Amino acid sequence: MTGFGINQPVERREDARLLTGRGRFIADAQPPGTVHGVVLRSPHAHARIENLDVGAASTAPGVLAVITAADLAADGVGRNPLLFKPPVRQGTAFVEHPPPVLAAEVVRFVGDGVAFVVAETLDQARDAAELIALDYAPLPAIADYQAAARDDAPAVWDDAPDNIVFIYETGDRAATDAALAAAAHIVELEVLNNRVVPNAIETRGAIGQWDAARGKFTLETGTQMPNRTRLQLAEQVFGIDAEAVRVVVGDVGGGFGGKNPLFPEHVLVLHAARRLGRPVCWIGERSEAFIADYHGRDNLTRARLALDGDGHMLGIAISTRANIGAYTSDRAAIAPVNSVTMIPNIYRVPALYAEVRGVYTNTQPTTVYRGAGRPEGLYLIERLIDVAAHDLGIDRVELRRRNLIPADALPYRTPTGVTYDEADFAAIIEAATERADWAGAAARKAAAAKRGKLRGIGMASYVERTGGGAAMGESARICFDGDGNAAVMVGSMANGQGHETMFSQIVADRLGLPFEKITIVEGDTDRVATGAGTGGSWSAVLGGGAICLAADRIVDTGRAIAAHLLQASTGDIEFAGGVFRVAGTDRSVTLEAVARAAHDPDTAPRDGAPGLDETARFTPTDHTYPYGCHVCEVEIDRETGAVEIVGYTAVHDFGVALNPSMLAGQFHGGVAQGLGQALHEHTAYDADGQLLSGSLMDYRLPRADDLPAFDYVMQQTPAAQNPMGVKGGAESGAAGAPPAAVNAVVDALAPFGVRHLDMPTTSEKIWRLMRGGDG
Repeated sequence: MTGFGINQPVERREDARLLTGRGRFIADAQPPGTVHGVVLRSPHAHARIENLDVGAASTAPGVLAVITAADLAADGVGRNPLLFKPPVRQGTAFVEHPPPVLAAEVVRFVGDGVAFVVAETLDQARDAAELIALDYAPLPAIADYQAAARDDAPAVWDDAPDNIVFIYETGDRAATDAALAAAAHIVELEVLNNRVVPNAIETRGAIGQWDAARGKFTLETGTQMPNRTRLQLAEQVFGIDAEAVRVVVGDVGGGFGGKNPLFPEHVLVLHAARRLGRPVCWIGERSEAFIADYHGRDNLTRARLALDGDGHMLGIAISTRANIGAYTSDRAAIAPVNSVTMIPNIYRVPALYAEVRGVYTNTQPTTVYRGAGRPEGLYLIERLIDVAAHDLGIDRVELRRRNLIPADALPYRTPTGVTYDEADFAAIIEAATERADWAGAAARKAAAAKRGKLRGIGMASYVERTGGGAAMGESARICFDGDGNAAVMVGSMANGQGHETMFSQIVADRLGLPFEKITIVEGDTDRVATGAGTGGSWSAVLGGGAICLAADRIVDTGRAIAAHLLQASTGDIEFAGGVFRVAGTDRSVTLEAVARAAHDPDTAPRDGAPGLDETARFTPTDHTYPYGCHVCEVEIDRETGAVEIVGYTAVHDFGVALNPSMLAGQFHGGVAQGLGQALHEHTAYDADGQLLSGSLMDYRLPRADDLPAFDYVMQQTPAAQNPMGVKGGAESGAAGAPPAAVNAVVDALAPFGVRHLDMPTTSEKIWRLMRGGDG
């Protein structure tokens, strides 16, 4: 395959391998002699373990080990670590309880691990797990996080009698109170951001190995962050040097944040491998994923919006309760805290005050999910504006126009401390509404009514904060062999995004190499010892930026070698399209020839070892700020309440597109997940903490025929924060879709006087509402 530079819709390099069954996922990675593990999980949401007898299981056919919390403690294995602690309100504390590897005395959610059975075969491990004798003394459970803080609610943890994990606050309370006091109108709204199950197409899995001769663990798993996982395992779980742990990641069938954390099963397979001296494999089943994986979202926010007599925003006061679940997963607090940051969105909000309370419940722990809080905040403000337009009798688009941050006001600093550098929010709203024919919606609504349908149109604008920001960085190394082939080692980690193609395009653009001369190396901490992994839409920005800088260093080093080969001054050497040339002449030498010469002691660089090998680290000055506008149009069947999306238009500015077709694919996937949350996905518990939506029979993911053909328009305004001008865009679809869809559904239900409807807007909920129920 020839090389293609950036901003070209190149077909993905990895697809030929993946589509012909030559991918390497966890189930494909089992070495000879692998044995299999099964986790015995609690059927209770809250109970004391009275008796745990593994005798019969230990002697069952094929069983090699039955591991309990007591075994882990005896071997000095620590708990899963906590990665992020938010700053808390003065006088309060963060009451942390990271997940145990296995529960010792009390189980706190259905699915809490109690024992790990390892046997020669998976069936033998399953059979033995059923022989474990367990006596539980049930304890009162609480699944409703709104009720969890009541005085009579059972406590998940004794040191948090009110079930409050943390209280975080930000903004200017006095200024916001003053804005509310001076307001001509106060609009109040309570919105639910429903809990979702990540449901990646490949379930979680892990294979642990122990090299006794070297004293080294190897973990093969589908993590999004291999180097961070390595450090957590070494430093906080096993108490060993980081060099004694290797994490390997092959192909990954989706992550969406749900594969970011260090999970108990990572620890269990490694501990068991060391104990048995054999590779140990655990692969979660689909039904197990519902009760063992960490969930996403799940918060309720009450907001008060102050406006003057002309509909201009004066301030917003926000109070959020976020369901943390039974334990503080390593990233549990990130999404609730992040949810506040982007609430001002594209609007001039002079004052804001927000309080966020994390709450313990006897449910699965929660973690980051595509967008990590930003979609939650954007959903709130876009619903709030639609409700304000309803209450004040102002056109929805017009109310947005009145409150937009104008282009000539940039750079603009929001009350949450975010500074937008460049954007034209008004232009992108105009482009989206014109392309979607917003003006013709009334006629389409009337035509639909004649067919017995309720038609509605909704919009949602957004600006995202992506790309890691100045607090993060990424390294990349480019090293050539003697044949002129380049290996690119970068600490990002593909989970289906197409890094092999995207990063190859950067190298081809910068160095003029064909794809067949480029190998992308990720996901092996022995070969790539540093790296942030993937998350927060930062791979293209951070990883791509580091590759750019490393490529520039390759050119600088290669220029000196080329000057020697061409018997010219270094200052006279130009480089373009993979060729070094003496300026103003036809004398030239290819990069491949320079790479070969770099391995020759007579021509190699004098300041280091032979070879063309450069490393660079990129740290951005700020986040990137992609923005856009979604317009969704729906029809609702009056008889069934079924919602059909009949039109979907989105106009985006993601900066320079490394690969426009891949970027469109990321957008489509994000919108599909956002529409799933808005219209279909519902996680339900009973009062005792039993998960009622514990399979794909009860938890409805969006299907292909639920989705329309997307009308997707991309604008490209280069970002100043990185050498390629790219903005992170993978999470934007999930940010814009939920409010656009719900705004459309509520508009369609206007004949029923509907002001707001919480996600998911299922057909049953709408059917009941239309028949006078509470929805």
